[in-house]
Amino acid sequence: MKLAMKQFSQLILVCVNEKENGRDCCAKKLSLEFYQTLKTAVAEFDPTIRVAKTSCLGNCASGAVMAIMPKNVYLGDVTETDIPEIIKMLA
Repeated sequence: MKLAMKQFSQLILVCVNEKENGRDCCAKKLSLEFYQTLKTAVAEFDPTIRVAKTSCLGNCASGAVMAIMPKNVYLGDVTETDIPEIIKMLA
């Protein structure tokens, strides 16, 4: 095993999971659109921070949900209007 060539200072996971049968899920809360906007904003702020899509983070009732690692911070009901505040949290 060896370290990957590219290392990141922080990792942001945005749940884009979609569930069947009308169950609560982040995809219904526009999480994919949020992910795309957040990824662009974070890249402009600090290219050493990685924003990645993920499946269920286990907080479906709080969707759209994201996690900031290694800070171990989980945020729910995030929208594009929250992005400036999220950027401040990354500093």
